[in-house]
Amino acid sequence: MSTQNEINRRRTFAIISHPDAGKTTLTEKLLLFGGAIQTAGAVKSNKITKTAASDFMEIERQRGISVATSVMVFEYNGKQVNLLDTPGHKDFAEDTYRTLTAVDSVILVIDSSKGVEEQTKRLMEVCRMRDTPVIVFINKMDLEGRDPFDLLDELEETLNIKVQPLSWPISKGYSFKGVYKLYDKQLHLFESSKTKIADEVVSIDDLNDPMLDQLVGEYASQLREDVDLIENVYDPFSEQAYLEGKLAPVFFGSAMNNFGVKELLDKFVEIAPVPQSRDTTLREIKPEEAKFSGFIFKIHANIDPRHRDRIAFLRVCSGRFERNKFYHHVRLEKDFKYPNPATFLAQAKSTIDEAYPGDVIGLYDTGNFKIGDTLTEGEKFMFKGIPSFSPEIFKELINKDPMKTKQLDKGIRQLTEEGVAQLFLQEPGSRKIVGTVGELQFEVIRYRLENEYGAKCEFESKVFYKACWITTDTPAKLDEFKRIKGNNMVKDKEENDVFLAPSKFILDMEQANYPELQFHFTSEF
Repeated sequence: MSTQNEINRRRTFAIISHPDAGKTTLTEKLLLFGGAIQTAGAVKSNKITKTAASDFMEIERQRGISVATSVMVFEYNGKQVNLLDTPGHKDFAEDTYRTLTAVDSVILVIDSSKGVEEQTKRLMEVCRMRDTPVIVFINKMDLEGRDPFDLLDELEETLNIKVQPLSWPISKGYSFKGVYKLYDKQLHLFESSKTKIADEVVSIDDLNDPMLDQLVGEYASQLREDVDLIENVYDPFSEQAYLEGKLAPVFFGSAMNNFGVKELLDKFVEIAPVPQSRDTTLREIKPEEAKFSGFIFKIHANIDPRHRDRIAFLRVCSGRFERNKFYHHVRLEKDFKYPNPATFLAQAKSTIDEAYPGDVIGLYDTGNFKIGDTLTEGEKFMFKGIPSFSPEIFKELINKDPMKTKQLDKGIRQLTEEGVAQLFLQEPGSRKIVGTVGELQFEVIRYRLENEYGAKCEFESKVFYKACWITTDTPAKLDEFKRIKGNNMVKDKEENDVFLAPSKFILDMEQANYPELQFHFTSEF
Protein backbone atom coordinates (compact mmCIF):
# COMPACT_ATOMS: atom_id res chain seq x y z
CA MET A 1 0.00 0.00 0.00
CA SER A 2 1.38 3.44 -0.92
CA THR A 3 2.36 6.04 1.68
CA GLN A 4 -0.52 8.26 0.55
CA ASN A 5 -3.02 5.43 1.08
CA GLU A 6 -1.56 4.79 4.53
CA ILE A 7 -1.90 8.50 5.40
CA ASN A 8 -5.53 8.50 4.25
CA ARG A 9 -6.29 5.52 6.52
CA ARG A 10 -5.05 7.28 9.69
CA ARG A 11 -7.25 9.01 12.23
CA THR A 12 -5.21 10.38 15.17
CA PHE A 13 -7.17 12.00 17.98
CA ALA A 14 -7.28 12.65 21.72
CA ILE A 15 -10.17 12.21 24.13
CA ILE A 16 -10.37 15.13 26.58
CA SER A 17 -12.75 16.03 29.39
CA HIS A 18 -13.27 17.31 32.91
CA PRO A 19 -12.56 14.63 35.56
CA ASP A 20 -15.35 12.06 35.99
CA ALA A 21 -17.15 12.93 32.75
CA GLY A 22 -16.62 9.31 31.63
CA LYS A 23 -13.69 9.81 29.28
CA THR A 24 -11.79 6.63 30.16
CA THR A 25 -15.03 4.62 30.05
CA LEU A 26 -15.68 5.96 26.53
CA THR A 27 -12.11 5.03 25.58
CA GLU A 28 -12.74 1.46 26.74
CA LYS A 29 -15.92 1.22 24.65
CA LEU A 30 -14.19 2.57 21.53
CA LEU A 31 -11.53 -0.14 22.02
CA LEU A 32 -14.33 -2.67 22.43
CA PHE A 33 -15.98 -1.69 19.13
CA GLY A 34 -12.55 -1.62 17.48
CA GLY A 35 -11.96 -5.23 18.54
CA ALA A 36 -8.88 -4.28 20.55
CA ILE A 37 -10.34 -5.73 23.77
CA GLN A 38 -13.10 -8.26 24.43
CA THR A 39 -14.37 -6.98 27.79
CA ALA A 40 -14.48 -3.35 28.86
CA GLY A 41 -13.02 -2.53 32.27
CA ALA A 42 -14.31 0.24 34.47
CA VAL A 43 -12.17 2.93 36.03
CA LYS A 44 -14.31 2.97 39.17
CA SER A 45 -16.52 0.00 39.91
CA ASN A 46 -17.05 -2.40 42.75
CA LYS A 47 -18.65 -5.00 40.51
CA ILE A 48 -16.27 -4.95 37.57
CA THR A 49 -12.85 -5.89 38.93
CA LYS A 50 -10.93 -5.45 35.67
CA THR A 51 -9.27 -2.01 35.61
CA ALA A 52 -9.30 0.18 32.51
CA ALA A 53 -6.79 -0.78 29.82
CA SER A 54 -5.60 2.81 29.52
CA ASP A 55 -4.71 3.14 33.25
CA PHE A 56 -1.40 1.36 33.70
CA MET A 57 0.48 3.23 36.45
CA GLU A 58 0.01 1.72 39.91
CA ILE A 59 -1.08 5.08 41.34
CA GLU A 60 -3.78 5.30 38.66
CA ARG A 61 -5.17 1.91 39.63
CA GLN A 62 -5.15 2.87 43.32
CA ARG A 63 -6.89 6.22 42.88
CA GLY A 64 -9.19 5.33 39.97
CA ILE A 65 -8.07 8.31 37.85
CA SER A 66 -5.93 8.76 34.76
CA VAL A 67 -2.76 10.79 35.44
CA ALA A 68 -0.77 10.11 32.26
CA THR A 69 -1.57 10.16 28.57
CA SER A 70 -1.73 6.64 27.14
CA VAL A 71 -1.74 5.61 23.48
CA MET A 72 -3.95 2.97 21.89
CA VAL A 73 -4.14 1.77 18.28
CA PHE A 74 -6.96 -0.23 16.67
CA GLU A 75 -8.54 -0.86 13.26
CA TYR A 76 -12.15 0.10 12.51
CA ASN A 77 -14.03 0.10 9.20
CA GLY A 78 -10.79 -0.03 7.21
CA LYS A 79 -9.23 2.89 9.13
CA GLN A 80 -6.35 2.81 11.60
CA VAL A 81 -7.41 4.72 14.69
CA ASN A 82 -4.65 6.18 16.90
CA LEU A 83 -6.35 7.12 20.16
CA LEU A 84 -4.63 9.13 22.89
CA ASP A 85 -6.44 8.99 26.24
CA THR A 86 -5.45 12.04 28.31
CA PRO A 87 -5.59 12.72 32.04
CA GLY A 88 -8.83 14.46 32.95
CA HIS A 89 -7.60 15.78 36.31
CA LYS A 90 -6.78 19.50 36.07
CA ASP A 91 -3.48 18.95 37.90
CA PHE A 92 -2.23 17.14 34.79
CA ALA A 93 -3.53 19.65 32.26
CA GLU A 94 -0.07 20.34 30.84
CA ASP A 95 0.31 16.70 29.76
CA THR A 96 -3.02 17.09 27.98
CA TYR A 97 -1.99 20.39 26.32
CA ARG A 98 1.13 18.75 24.90
CA THR A 99 -0.85 15.74 23.69
CA LEU A 100 -3.09 18.11 21.72
CA THR A 101 -0.01 19.11 19.66
CA ALA A 102 0.33 15.49 18.52
CA VAL A 103 -3.24 14.87 17.30
CA ASP A 104 -5.33 16.02 14.34
CA SER A 105 -8.71 16.13 16.09
CA VAL A 106 -10.38 15.80 19.48
CA ILE A 107 -13.41 14.17 21.08
CA LEU A 108 -14.59 16.27 24.04
CA VAL A 109 -16.66 14.39 26.65
CA ILE A 110 -19.29 16.32 28.62
CA ASP A 111 -21.25 15.06 31.65
CA SER A 112 -24.95 15.59 30.84
CA SER A 113 -25.81 16.51 34.43
CA LYS A 114 -22.93 18.98 34.92
CA GLY A 115 -22.62 20.54 31.47
CA VAL A 116 -19.54 22.63 30.66
CA GLU A 117 -17.07 22.72 33.57
CA GLU A 118 -13.99 24.89 34.19
CA GLN A 119 -11.43 22.36 32.93
CA THR A 120 -13.53 21.84 29.78
CA LYS A 121 -13.24 25.55 28.98
CA ARG A 122 -9.43 25.53 29.38
CA LEU A 123 -9.02 22.48 27.17
CA MET A 124 -11.30 23.96 24.55
CA GLU A 125 -9.26 27.18 24.54
CA VAL A 126 -6.18 25.17 23.56
CA CYS A 127 -8.16 23.48 20.76
CA ARG A 128 -9.38 26.87 19.53
CA MET A 129 -5.79 28.23 19.48
CA ARG A 130 -4.96 25.59 16.87
CA ASP A 131 -8.38 25.36 15.17
CA THR A 132 -8.40 21.66 16.07
CA PRO A 133 -11.59 19.92 14.85
CA VAL A 134 -13.71 18.92 17.85
CA ILE A 135 -16.55 16.39 18.22
CA VAL A 136 -18.58 16.63 21.45
CA PHE A 137 -19.93 13.49 23.17
CA ILE A 138 -22.54 14.27 25.84
CA ASN A 139 -22.27 11.31 28.18
CA LYS A 140 -24.32 9.80 31.03
CA MET A 141 -27.71 10.31 29.34
CA ASP A 142 -28.87 7.30 31.39
CA LEU A 143 -28.66 9.49 34.52
CA GLU A 144 -30.98 12.36 35.39
CA GLY A 145 -29.40 15.38 33.73
CA ARG A 146 -29.96 18.61 31.87
CA ASP A 147 -32.28 19.15 28.89
CA PRO A 148 -30.42 18.35 25.63
CA PHE A 149 -31.41 21.68 24.01
CA ASP A 150 -30.14 23.57 27.09
CA LEU A 151 -26.83 21.68 26.85
CA LEU A 152 -26.44 22.67 23.18
CA ASP A 153 -27.05 26.33 24.06
CA GLU A 154 -24.52 26.18 26.90
CA LEU A 155 -21.88 24.62 24.64
CA GLU A 156 -22.23 27.44 22.11
CA GLU A 157 -22.23 30.21 24.72
CA THR A 158 -19.37 29.02 26.94
CA LEU A 159 -17.06 27.33 24.42
CA ASN A 160 -17.43 29.98 21.72
CA ILE A 161 -18.08 27.50 18.92
CA LYS A 162 -21.12 26.64 16.79
CA VAL A 163 -22.53 23.20 17.54
CA GLN A 164 -24.79 20.82 15.63
CA PRO A 165 -26.35 17.60 16.95
CA LEU A 166 -25.73 14.53 14.77
CA SER A 167 -27.49 12.12 17.13
CA TRP A 168 -30.39 12.70 19.52
CA PRO A 169 -31.39 10.97 22.78
CA ILE A 170 -34.72 9.21 23.20
CA SER A 171 -35.68 10.52 26.65
CA LYS A 172 -33.05 10.60 29.43
CA GLY A 173 -32.38 9.31 32.92
CA TYR A 174 -34.03 6.05 33.96
CA SER A 175 -36.24 6.09 30.82
CA PHE A 176 -33.33 6.63 28.36
CA LYS A 177 -33.97 4.29 25.41
CA GLY A 178 -31.12 5.00 22.99
CA VAL A 179 -30.24 7.51 20.28
CA TYR A 180 -31.56 8.51 16.87
CA LYS A 181 -28.96 9.13 14.13
CA LEU A 182 -29.81 12.52 12.64
CA TYR A 183 -27.11 12.18 9.96
CA ASP A 184 -28.67 9.19 8.20
CA LYS A 185 -32.15 9.26 9.78
CA GLN A 186 -31.84 5.81 11.37
CA LEU A 187 -32.66 4.46 14.78
CA HIS A 188 -30.97 1.47 16.38
CA LEU A 189 -32.15 0.17 19.74
CA PHE A 190 -29.75 -2.04 21.71
CA GLU A 191 -29.83 -4.09 24.85
CA SER A 192 -27.85 -2.31 27.56
CA SER A 193 -24.43 -3.85 28.24
CA LYS A 194 -21.61 -2.56 30.40
CA THR A 195 -18.86 -4.96 29.36
CA LYS A 196 -19.50 -6.20 25.81
CA ILE A 197 -20.95 -5.07 22.51
CA ALA A 198 -24.71 -5.16 22.93
CA ASP A 199 -27.01 -7.05 20.58
CA GLU A 200 -29.17 -4.87 18.35
CA VAL A 201 -32.86 -5.19 19.22
CA VAL A 202 -34.34 -3.41 16.25
CA SER A 203 -33.49 -1.00 13.42
CA ILE A 204 -35.96 1.66 12.20
CA ASP A 205 -35.47 3.82 9.09
CA ASP A 206 -38.61 5.95 9.37
CA LEU A 207 -39.69 7.92 12.47
CA ASN A 208 -43.33 7.47 11.40
CA ASP A 209 -43.01 3.69 11.63
CA PRO A 210 -45.68 2.51 14.15
CA MET A 211 -43.12 0.07 15.56
CA LEU A 212 -41.38 3.11 17.13
CA ASP A 213 -44.48 3.76 19.26
CA GLN A 214 -44.59 0.10 20.32
CA LEU A 215 -40.92 0.13 21.35
CA VAL A 216 -40.52 3.49 23.08
CA GLY A 217 -44.16 4.31 23.86
CA GLU A 218 -44.88 7.89 24.91
CA TYR A 219 -41.32 9.02 24.03
CA ALA A 220 -41.91 8.46 20.30
CA SER A 221 -43.97 11.64 19.83
CA GLN A 222 -41.39 13.71 21.78
CA LEU A 223 -38.61 12.35 19.55
CA ARG A 224 -40.56 13.29 16.42
CA GLU A 225 -41.10 16.82 17.77
CA ASP A 226 -37.43 17.24 18.72
CA VAL A 227 -36.16 16.02 15.34
CA ASP A 228 -38.59 18.31 13.50
CA LEU A 229 -37.34 21.28 15.55
CA ILE A 230 -33.67 20.38 14.93
CA GLU A 231 -34.19 20.07 11.18
CA ASN A 232 -35.83 23.52 11.10
CA VAL A 233 -33.24 25.24 13.33
CA TYR A 234 -29.97 23.81 12.04
CA ASP A 235 -28.53 24.05 8.53
CA PRO A 236 -27.36 20.83 6.84
CA PHE A 237 -24.16 19.58 8.50
CA SER A 238 -21.01 21.15 6.98
CA GLU A 239 -18.05 18.77 7.10
CA GLN A 240 -15.77 21.61 5.94
CA ALA A 241 -16.80 23.87 8.85
CA TYR A 242 -16.00 20.97 11.23
CA LEU A 243 -12.56 20.40 9.66
CA GLU A 244 -11.78 24.12 9.97
CA GLY A 245 -12.60 24.01 13.71
CA LYS A 246 -15.64 26.29 13.31
CA LEU A 247 -18.40 23.73 13.98
CA ALA A 248 -18.55 20.99 16.59
CA PRO A 249 -20.81 17.98 15.85
CA VAL A 250 -22.57 16.75 19.00
CA PHE A 251 -23.45 13.15 19.89
CA PHE A 252 -25.47 11.95 22.88
CA GLY A 253 -25.18 8.63 24.70
CA SER A 254 -24.13 6.55 27.66
CA ALA A 255 -20.62 5.14 27.42
CA MET A 256 -21.28 2.93 30.45
CA ASN A 257 -24.23 1.21 28.74
CA ASN A 258 -22.86 1.35 25.16
CA PHE A 259 -25.65 3.64 23.93
CA GLY A 260 -24.56 6.11 21.24
CA VAL A 261 -20.91 4.99 21.14
CA LYS A 262 -21.09 3.12 17.82
CA GLU A 263 -22.96 6.05 16.22
CA LEU A 264 -20.11 8.34 17.36
CA LEU A 265 -17.35 6.02 16.14
CA ASP A 266 -18.97 5.35 12.75
CA LYS A 267 -19.29 9.05 11.99
CA PHE A 268 -15.90 9.91 13.48
CA VAL A 269 -13.89 7.62 11.17
CA GLU A 270 -15.89 8.99 8.24
CA ILE A 271 -15.38 12.73 8.83
CA ALA A 272 -12.33 13.12 11.10
CA PRO A 273 -9.28 14.68 9.41
CA VAL A 274 -6.39 12.66 8.02
CA PRO A 275 -2.89 13.59 9.32
CA GLN A 276 -2.27 17.32 8.87
CA SER A 277 0.74 19.52 8.08
CA ARG A 278 2.91 20.77 10.95
CA ASP A 279 4.79 24.05 11.39
CA THR A 280 8.57 24.08 11.95
CA THR A 281 11.34 26.65 12.42
CA LEU A 282 12.16 26.26 8.70
CA ARG A 283 8.90 25.64 6.82
CA GLU A 284 5.60 23.78 6.91
CA ILE A 285 6.05 20.00 6.79
CA LYS A 286 3.42 18.12 4.81
CA PRO A 287 2.64 14.47 5.67
CA GLU A 288 3.04 13.30 2.05
CA GLU A 289 6.69 14.44 1.87
CA ALA A 290 9.03 11.55 1.07
CA LYS A 291 11.49 12.11 3.93
CA PHE A 292 10.66 11.10 7.49
CA SER A 293 10.24 13.64 10.29
CA GLY A 294 8.60 13.56 13.70
CA PHE A 295 8.70 15.07 17.19
CA ILE A 296 8.68 13.89 20.80
CA PHE A 297 5.63 15.10 22.74
CA LYS A 298 5.80 12.83 25.79
CA ILE A 299 8.37 10.80 27.71
CA HIS A 300 7.51 8.11 30.23
CA ALA A 301 10.04 6.39 32.47
CA ASN A 302 9.48 2.92 33.93
CA ILE A 303 6.39 2.10 31.88
CA ASP A 304 7.33 -1.48 32.82
CA PRO A 305 8.69 -1.41 36.42
CA ARG A 306 10.48 -4.74 35.90
CA HIS A 307 12.71 -3.37 33.15
CA ARG A 308 13.32 0.25 34.25
CA ASP A 309 12.69 1.37 30.68
CA ARG A 310 12.19 4.91 29.42
CA ILE A 311 10.03 5.47 26.37
CA ALA A 312 9.76 8.60 24.25
CA PHE A 313 6.46 8.99 22.36
CA LEU A 314 7.01 10.23 18.82
CA ARG A 315 4.37 11.60 16.44
CA VAL A 316 5.30 10.78 12.84
CA CYS A 317 4.72 13.93 10.74
CA SER A 318 6.04 13.05 7.28
CA GLY A 319 7.51 10.20 5.23
CA ARG A 320 7.91 6.70 6.58
CA PHE A 321 9.65 5.69 9.79
CA GLU A 322 11.65 2.45 9.45
CA ARG A 323 13.03 0.20 12.14
CA ASN A 324 16.86 0.05 12.41
CA LYS A 325 17.37 3.05 10.12
CA PHE A 326 19.54 5.97 11.29
CA TYR A 327 17.70 9.27 11.93
CA HIS A 328 19.08 12.69 12.80
CA HIS A 329 18.46 14.05 16.31
CA VAL A 330 18.37 17.78 15.49
CA ARG A 331 19.08 19.21 18.97
CA LEU A 332 21.99 16.85 19.71
CA GLU A 333 23.21 16.90 16.07
CA LYS A 334 23.72 13.13 16.24
CA ASP A 335 22.31 10.16 14.34
CA PHE A 336 20.58 7.28 16.14
CA LYS A 337 18.82 4.09 15.06
CA TYR A 338 15.96 2.38 16.87
CA PRO A 339 15.88 -1.44 16.80
CA ASN A 340 12.66 -1.84 18.82
CA PRO A 341 10.11 0.87 17.95
CA ALA A 342 6.79 -0.02 19.59
CA THR A 343 3.10 0.52 19.12
CA PHE A 344 0.76 0.32 22.11
CA LEU A 345 -2.44 -0.79 23.67
CA ALA A 346 -1.77 1.05 26.94
CA GLN A 347 1.16 -0.86 28.50
CA ALA A 348 0.91 -3.82 26.07
CA LYS A 349 3.61 -3.12 23.47
CA SER A 350 4.41 -4.74 20.14
CA THR A 351 7.44 -4.03 17.96
CA ILE A 352 6.76 -2.54 14.53
CA ASP A 353 8.87 -2.35 11.35
CA GLU A 354 7.45 0.90 9.98
CA ALA A 355 5.15 3.80 10.81
CA TYR A 356 3.43 6.50 8.78
CA PRO A 357 2.28 10.10 9.33
CA GLY A 358 -0.32 10.26 12.11
CA ASP A 359 1.14 7.26 13.94
CA VAL A 360 2.38 7.57 17.51
CA ILE A 361 5.25 5.21 18.29
CA GLY A 362 7.38 4.54 21.35
CA LEU A 363 11.18 4.74 21.12
CA TYR A 364 13.31 3.23 23.87
CA ASP A 365 15.45 6.05 25.23
CA THR A 366 18.64 6.11 27.29
CA GLY A 367 18.30 9.78 28.15
CA ASN A 368 18.81 11.41 24.75
CA PHE A 369 15.31 12.85 24.39
CA LYS A 370 13.54 15.87 25.82
CA ILE A 371 9.97 16.94 25.06
CA GLY A 372 9.89 18.86 21.77
CA ASP A 373 12.90 17.09 20.23
CA THR A 374 12.76 16.54 16.45
CA LEU A 375 13.98 13.56 14.39
CA THR A 376 14.57 13.95 10.63
CA GLU A 377 16.47 12.31 7.77
CA GLY A 378 19.10 15.05 8.02
CA GLU A 379 17.23 18.33 7.59
CA LYS A 380 17.80 20.79 10.46
CA PHE A 381 14.50 22.15 11.75
CA MET A 382 12.46 21.89 14.93
CA PHE A 383 8.71 21.43 15.16
CA LYS A 384 7.00 24.40 16.82
CA GLY A 385 4.11 24.69 19.26
CA ILE A 386 5.19 22.45 22.18
CA PRO A 387 5.56 24.94 25.04
CA SER A 388 5.94 24.63 28.79
CA PHE A 389 3.39 26.79 30.60
CA SER A 390 4.07 28.80 33.74
CA PRO A 391 3.38 26.59 36.78
CA GLU A 392 0.88 27.67 39.44
CA ILE A 393 2.32 25.93 42.52
CA PHE A 394 6.01 25.95 43.54
CA LYS A 395 7.75 23.79 46.15
CA GLU A 396 11.38 23.13 47.04
CA LEU A 397 12.48 19.48 46.83
CA ILE A 398 14.09 18.37 50.12
CA ASN A 399 16.23 15.22 50.19
CA LYS A 400 15.32 12.98 53.16
CA ASP A 401 18.07 10.40 52.57
CA PRO A 402 21.58 11.81 51.79
CA MET A 403 22.72 8.28 50.83
CA LYS A 404 20.30 8.40 47.87
CA THR A 405 21.26 11.85 46.52
CA LYS A 406 22.27 10.51 43.09
CA GLN A 407 19.03 8.56 42.75
CA LEU A 408 17.01 11.64 43.73
CA ASP A 409 18.86 13.85 41.21
CA LYS A 410 18.41 11.32 38.41
CA GLY A 411 14.76 10.69 39.31
CA ILE A 412 13.64 14.31 39.47
CA ARG A 413 15.42 15.11 36.19
CA GLN A 414 13.82 12.16 34.41
CA LEU A 415 10.35 12.88 35.80
CA THR A 416 10.51 16.57 34.85
CA GLU A 417 11.76 15.65 31.37
CA GLU A 418 8.58 13.54 31.08
CA GLY A 419 6.61 16.75 31.63
CA VAL A 420 5.15 15.68 34.99
CA ALA A 421 6.38 19.01 36.39
CA GLN A 422 9.00 21.68 35.74
CA LEU A 423 12.36 21.86 37.48
CA PHE A 424 14.13 25.13 38.29
CA LEU A 425 17.62 25.33 39.81
CA GLN A 426 18.51 28.14 42.19
CA GLU A 427 22.04 29.14 43.16
CA PRO A 428 23.88 29.03 45.42
CA GLY A 429 23.57 25.38 46.37
CA SER A 430 21.67 24.03 43.34
CA ARG A 431 18.39 24.16 45.24
CA LYS A 432 15.69 22.36 43.30
CA ILE A 433 12.35 24.14 42.95
CA VAL A 434 9.58 22.09 41.36
CA GLY A 435 6.67 23.86 39.65
CA THR A 436 3.32 22.21 38.79
CA VAL A 437 -0.24 23.22 37.89
CA GLY A 438 -1.75 21.16 40.73
CA GLU A 439 -1.10 19.57 44.13
CA LEU A 440 -1.70 16.01 42.93
CA GLN A 441 1.46 16.11 40.81
CA PHE A 442 3.61 16.41 43.96
CA GLU A 443 1.95 13.26 45.32
CA VAL A 444 2.71 11.43 42.06
CA ILE A 445 6.34 12.70 42.03
CA ARG A 446 6.93 11.63 45.65
CA TYR A 447 5.34 8.22 44.99
CA ARG A 448 7.38 7.60 41.85
CA LEU A 449 10.69 8.85 43.32
CA GLU A 450 10.31 6.39 46.19
CA ASN A 451 8.93 3.42 44.22
CA GLU A 452 10.93 3.75 41.00
CA TYR A 453 14.20 5.35 42.17
CA GLY A 454 14.38 4.43 45.88
CA ALA A 455 14.71 8.09 46.89
CA LYS A 456 12.85 9.66 49.81
CA CYS A 457 11.89 13.33 49.71
CA GLU A 458 9.48 15.94 50.95
CA PHE A 459 8.31 19.26 49.50
CA GLU A 460 8.48 22.67 51.15
CA SER A 461 6.00 25.25 49.84
CA LYS A 462 7.30 28.44 48.20
CA VAL A 463 5.16 31.51 47.62
CA PHE A 464 5.54 32.51 43.98
CA TYR A 465 2.90 33.87 41.62
CA LYS A 466 4.33 32.90 38.24
CA ALA A 467 7.45 31.69 36.46
CA CYS A 468 8.50 34.18 33.75
CA TRP A 469 11.08 33.32 31.12
CA ILE A 470 13.14 36.44 30.39
CA THR A 471 14.70 37.46 27.07
CA THR A 472 16.28 40.75 26.03
CA ASP A 473 18.35 42.53 23.39
CA THR A 474 20.09 44.48 26.21
CA PRO A 475 22.24 41.98 28.16
CA ALA A 476 23.45 44.68 30.57
CA LYS A 477 19.87 45.31 31.73
CA LEU A 478 19.31 41.59 32.28
CA ASP A 479 22.54 41.38 34.34
CA GLU A 480 21.34 44.33 36.44
CA PHE A 481 17.93 42.70 36.96
CA LYS A 482 19.54 39.37 37.95
CA ARG A 483 21.84 41.13 40.43
CA ILE A 484 18.98 43.01 42.13
CA LYS A 485 16.48 40.10 41.99
CA GLY A 486 18.95 37.31 42.72
CA ASN A 487 16.72 35.61 45.30
CA ASN A 488 13.99 35.17 42.70
CA MET A 489 16.14 34.17 39.72
CA VAL A 490 16.46 30.51 38.67
CA LYS A 491 17.46 28.49 35.61
CA ASP A 492 15.26 25.98 33.85
CA LYS A 493 16.55 22.65 32.46
CA GLU A 494 17.70 24.40 29.28
CA GLU A 495 19.69 26.98 31.29
CA ASN A 496 17.22 29.73 30.39
CA ASP A 497 16.84 32.64 32.85
CA VAL A 498 13.55 32.48 34.74
CA PHE A 499 12.13 35.04 37.19
CA LEU A 500 9.87 33.61 39.92
CA ALA A 501 7.56 36.55 40.56
CA PRO A 502 6.31 36.70 44.20
CA SER A 503 3.05 38.44 43.26
CA LYS A 504 1.14 39.98 40.38
CA PHE A 505 1.82 43.46 41.81
CA ILE A 506 5.60 42.93 41.82
CA LEU A 507 5.53 41.37 38.35
CA ASP A 508 3.62 44.37 36.95
CA MET A 509 6.07 46.72 38.68
CA GLU A 510 9.17 44.96 37.30
CA GLN A 511 7.69 44.92 33.79
CA ALA A 512 7.20 48.70 34.08
CA ASN A 513 10.68 49.26 35.56
CA TYR A 514 12.47 47.15 32.93
CA PRO A 515 10.85 47.82 29.53
CA GLU A 516 14.02 46.41 27.89
CA LEU A 517 13.20 42.91 29.23
CA GLN A 518 10.54 40.61 27.78
CA PHE A 519 8.66 38.48 30.33
CA HIS A 520 7.20 35.28 28.81
CA PHE A 521 4.63 33.00 30.47
CA THR A 522 5.50 29.96 28.32
CA SER A 523 8.91 28.61 27.38
CA GLU A 524 8.19 29.01 23.67
CA PHE A 525 9.47 32.47 22.84
